[in-house]
Amino acid sequence: MCTAATYKTKDFYFGRTLDYEFSYGDEIVVTPRNYPFLFRAAGEMKSHYAFIGTAHVAEGYPLYYEGANEKGLCIAGLNFVGNAVYRPRTEGRDNVAQFELIPWILGRCASVAEARALLGKINITDEPFNETLPLAQLHWLIADREEAVCLESVKEGIQVYDNPAGVLTNNPPFPQQMFSLNNYMHLSPRNPVNSFSDKLELKTYSRGMGALGLPGDLSSQSRFTRVAFVKLNSVSGDSEGESVSQFFHILNSVDQQRGCDILENGAYEITLYTCCMNADRGIYYCTTYDNHQISAVDMFREPLDGMVLSRYSFITQEQIRRLN
Repeated sequence: MCTAATYKTKDFYFGRTLDYEFSYGDEIVVTPRNYPFLFRAAGEMKSHYAFIGTAHVAEGYPLYYEGANEKGLCIAGLNFVGNAVYRPRTEGRDNVAQFELIPWILGRCASVAEARALLGKINITDEPFNETLPLAQLHWLIADREEAVCLESVKEGIQVYDNPAGVLTNNPPFPQQMFSLNNYMHLSPRNPVNSFSDKLELKTYSRGMGALGLPGDLSSQSRFTRVAFVKLNSVSGDSEGESVSQFFHILNSVDQQRGCDILENGAYEITLYTCCMNADRGIYYCTTYDNHQISAVDMFREPLDGMVLSRYSFITQEQIRRLN
């Protein structure tokens, strides 16, 4: 599955891991301001904010997994299988297909506040992109440097939740994920003192015992707890190098290694890529499962007033710097 998180030092960062058993041929894609989007029910969007993220380009159309626009608004879609519910087109609503949601939000909104207003009128429809690309059951983390929300389309309708933790994984629904953190309020980055009994002389025997009980398995609820703890207790300098490095460390805390999650068909779910976006500067950073060297694409070095997508392939072979 996947994990997404926010992080803020001097600049605001947003990123995610994408965990799956195969790749659709993902690319880093910059959509310029005048690339025309023709929405199935909502008409054409000829001009809009530029944005960058990971996408599978099908029939010339960027199917984004996550992205950040030139105003600093970010969004990521994460699997939400069994809980996501999309509906037929509904009169009186902005009918937007699931695969259209990311460009719909990033193209029109400069902030979470503006996205909230747009989402108040939305109906996420059950129209697939085509017959070979079925609907993905997703929920979304939407964030800027001031706040984060979780968007879910469920049987009760469209739900938009404040997300003070600034993280998201998969199932269960977001309110249950947040409630589960109550089970771990005793965890601390500091070593514990004996509160078990004053009749016993108990001592710590290792560093890191304050976080004893922090989940380490690959389930979505455990990843939510783990990445929230790591992110919220994380400390780094505020330079670009320090911030980016620390954010990758945060996301790497929930990496999935080949062989540790075997699916029913015998395939292995792994962390295909990890990305970090400096939303203030429009820079996309990434690593892949077989390349730990960080690569970067700067959105503002692209011709953003154009109409043509800029596309960059992931580096999928390890880049090793030899020292002798």
